[in-house]
Amino acid sequence: LGLLAKGSIITFSGPMLAGNFGAETLNEFTEHHFWQALRNPAFTLEWHGEGPDCRADGTLWGGNLAMLTSLIGTPWMPQISDGILVVEDINEHPFRVERMLLQLLNSGILARQRAIILGSFTGANANDYDAGYDLPMVYDYLRQQLNIPVISGLDFGHEQRTVTLPLGARALLVNNASITTLSISGHPVLAE
Repeated sequence: LGLLAKGSIITFSGPMLAGNFGAETLNEFTEHHFWQALRNPAFTLEWHGEGPDCRADGTLWGGNLAMLTSLIGTPWMPQISDGILVVEDINEHPFRVERMLLQLLNSGILARQRAIILGSFTGANANDYDAGYDLPMVYDYLRQQLNIPVISGLDFGHEQRTVTLPLGARALLVNNASITTLSISGHPVLAE
């Protein structure tokens, strides 16, 4: 994110070296989407998203929610307006996910976006501290606070099954009848 903030440099967020590539077997979905992002100058992801029908285009950016919120107020936070913000996290309780999303909301970052995509929140299972408050409730609350689409369900994050996203690329998000597409272009690719 610092490279995007300081130099408009596109970086890739996807599988991890140890957790994914270091696994006994690399997930086929993950490998396909990794090479797709690195080899194709334009590609489209499709999934069954939850959220309102929408069409939004803008700069694709974001990543790990905890990392993103830690950059608020620093020179390393990208100043993206009219973007498509995608977030994911690992081992954060629903109330913590809500707190970080509200920090982005209250800092004005979410209001400047055209859409929010919620990826995987691995290990975010509700426990006794949450008193029944779970991720779907967090998502619904966030949708009530914003006048932009919030789409969930993208396989992006700390999972064996994850897509690779070029952060800083152009993107078009379309959600119709729970079929969601994210068309991505304008990112560097490997030379053949």
